[in-house]
Amino acid sequence: MTVTPELRTPRQATPDLLRSVFRQHAAGVAVITAHGDRPVGFTATSLNSVSAEPALISFGVGTGSSSWPVLSEAEHIGVHILGEHQSELAATFARSGADRFGGATSWRTGPEGVPLLDGVLAWLVARVVAKVPAGDHRIVIAEVVEGDPRGEGRPLLYHQGRFNALRD
Repeated sequence: MTVTPELRTPRQATPDLLRSVFRQHAAGVAVITAHGDRPVGFTATSLNSVSAEPALISFGVGTGSSSWPVLSEAEHIGVHILGEHQSELAATFARSGADRFGGATSWRTGPEGVPLLDGVLAWLVARVVAKVPAGDHRIVIAEVVEGDPRGEGRPLLYHQGRFNALRD
């Protein structure tokens, strides 16, 4: 039996089209942190492993974000893989104007002065090696300096505009 796919008229490329398509793409949730004159951080679903040798990662950050002025000057960044128990933390770091490093956030100063969040599944500290212009964002490429993969739990995912847990 042959099933004919439903014919649909494609939509022109717009920011809305891109957002709509990527709502269908489940992504892991990370928080990126840095320290300059103050600690900054934001929730990212664009984290990627780029190379094993040397150990490189990348992520995108909007140049209009409140974190960008500090990130643009930072030599080192922190990368935190969030667990399914950390959806509120993810929401805090995603919310504009939130007190991200206030009393509700448990963190400490880590290697290279990078703010490290407590209770995450894994973390890395990485040295920024490039900031590549990409539209209204920059793609940051960083070389891993050290980290810890030994957190407990399952990963937090982002899908359909919401933070979600894996299902069995």
